[in-house]
Amino acid sequence: MTYPFSAVVGMDDMRLALLLNAVSPAVGGVLVRGEKGTAKSTTVRALAAVLPPVAVVPGCRFACDPAAPDPACPDGPHEPTAAGPERPARLVELPVGASEDRVVGSLDLERALTAGVKAFEPGLLAAAHRGVLYVDEVNLLHDHLVDLLLDAAAMGTAYVEREGISVRHASRFLLVGTMNPEEGELRPQLLDRFGLTVEVAAPRDPAVRAEVVRRRFASDADPTGFATGWAAEETALADRIADARARLPRVLLSDAALRQITAVCAAFDVDGLRADLVTARAAMAHAAWSGRDEVTEDDVRVAARLALPHRRRRNPLDAPGLDEDSLEQALADSRPEDDGPGDGGGAPPPPSDPDVSSTDDEGLPVQEVPDDEGLPVQEVPDGDGGSPTTAPRGEGGGRTDAAPVPDQAAAAPSGTFRARRLEVPGIGAGAAGRRSRARSERGRVVGSTRPVANVTKLHLTDTVLAAAPHQRARGRTGPGLRIVREDLRQATLEGREGNLVLFVVDASGSMGSRARMGAVKGAVLSLLVDAYQRRDKVGLVTFRGAEAELALPPTWSIEAAAARLAELPTGGRTPLAAGLLRAAEVLRVERIRDPRRRPLLVVVTDGRATGARGGAPLAEAHAAARLLAASGVAAVVVDCESGPVRLGLASALGAVLGGPTLSTGDLAADGLAATVRDARQVA
Repeated sequence: MTYPFSAVVGMDDMRLALLLNAVSPAVGGVLVRGEKGTAKSTTVRALAAVLPPVAVVPGCRFACDPAAPDPACPDGPHEPTAAGPERPARLVELPVGASEDRVVGSLDLERALTAGVKAFEPGLLAAAHRGVLYVDEVNLLHDHLVDLLLDAAAMGTAYVEREGISVRHASRFLLVGTMNPEEGELRPQLLDRFGLTVEVAAPRDPAVRAEVVRRRFASDADPTGFATGWAAEETALADRIADARARLPRVLLSDAALRQITAVCAAFDVDGLRADLVTARAAMAHAAWSGRDEVTEDDVRVAARLALPHRRRRNPLDAPGLDEDSLEQALADSRPEDDGPGDGGGAPPPPSDPDVSSTDDEGLPVQEVPDDEGLPVQEVPDGDGGSPTTAPRGEGGGRTDAAPVPDQAAAAPSGTFRARRLEVPGIGAGAAGRRSRARSERGRVVGSTRPVANVTKLHLTDTVLAAAPHQRARGRTGPGLRIVREDLRQATLEGREGNLVLFVVDASGSMGSRARMGAVKGAVLSLLVDAYQRRDKVGLVTFRGAEAELALPPTWSIEAAAARLAELPTGGRTPLAAGLLRAAEVLRVERIRDPRRRPLLVVVTDGRATGARGGAPLAEAHAAARLLAASGVAAVVVDCESGPVRLGLASALGAVLGGPTLSTGDLAADGLAATVRDARQVA
């Protein structure tokens, strides 16, 4: 028994966005972002029950409307009729692991080539026609599948193309995606394709939380009785949706309202014109939902709040959002001059922060903190007025018996750069991505094999070559080839895969000044952005003091990784061996969880290793490095040692790991990622 839509407590923005799309599916769907356990899925699944029923052509697998059947329906042609049997609107759920054929449908190429029969098996896009298509954890779905869904939602048509055989059918549906941002973001290009986006969070009011629990308990104890108790509200809501749909064609979008919409979109500097179109459609849907025949400023305000926040991202690390004061100011500025300021006049700009004493070259606030206080290293000038260097003390240049000192405040990352592609050597078979070469379901054709099951990607040339020598024996007399199953060849494709990029960052006192640590963080942040764009998982191991810590388990969320990196303090000893062993354990576990995803290890350190008096920390670190090298992990070492006097300890570590070593001069340039990529290819 589905939980009633009317019984959902709070979540006003999410419910409104869903209802506006129910009134006008042309708005373009809803993306619901929020933390786990906030009733995202419950609310979406409840929507289908309040949608009006649909009339369908009997026996049509594509749910054609009997009054206006699809002329290209694969089950057609259908003669238009005044009415047909009705059924409830469907809610179709798309699992994260769905294949392309499961989504768009599949063609039986074997029957098409050997028997001349165009046999098409409908997919989820056909099942969702005139209903709701729900994608939970849409941010974990392969990008090309998200593109397929959004294309179908925008065009109202699904296409299936297989080696010259083509099928199309109508596919108009309300697309709803839910996601937890902690598990990774959608690319900005895909975010823009969703019409509306809402952020949801658990209520903080104890009374509201208590009411949620109370209703959940009541539903679990007696689902039928609970649904019956909300039947009147559900019926009223369904009737209101039907009335709004009927009113929508009569809603007037005046030139003044349209100019206000375009002015607001221009004021927020959104890319393209999709924002203007979606905002206009949402404003008209809201007017119809509110029982009005003309779009008002309130409709524009509501539509902008739902349609613009996710279109303002300029960087993968930017969080979606919309400043209410800026919205009111944009609305006020777009009113005709004779209307006066109105109630929604703009608010004054926020006051400047009195605690910020200066800014850097990019205009960011800078907090003045002494560079040297609390650092367990000895810095001396290099003798010619250049940058300071760290004087070696103890084994590996570090201190072995110094008393603990306070941690230094976290250094802000320096400026980022555009990283080139880092590649793991060889050809993998991991999940689709944009980094390393891999056998995949999408990409360029590099060969063919005999199929072990149904042919999904036909290699036409090799199939013809296999069949050609047997045409006379098979009695061919006409122009067409006679093909049997033994002739068919499955195409082998090579594309790109996503990898696991595990960062191992030295946060000990030997990292020296805040400027050096800021440069290290800036370089790692640049690689994190690159990993996001290439659909990699990322993880972060840090080591300082007496132990190593898994600061961030492997995840798709670079936002979480960037936050942990920015908050990372420095200080204490340098347990390099512990950091490498922790990385080895993380990779071992991930190899079990996801054996097809190949790792890339990035060790950021100056190569020093310290520990208790009497130990051999550097030898232990090299032993841990040999363990990683023996497991076949591709690695690169970023040498953070600065100054004219260098011990070369990071280079020695890189040699043991079997990977290249980069100097700090490469950290702030594209050369960092280029060197890593070239080294991976040589390895």
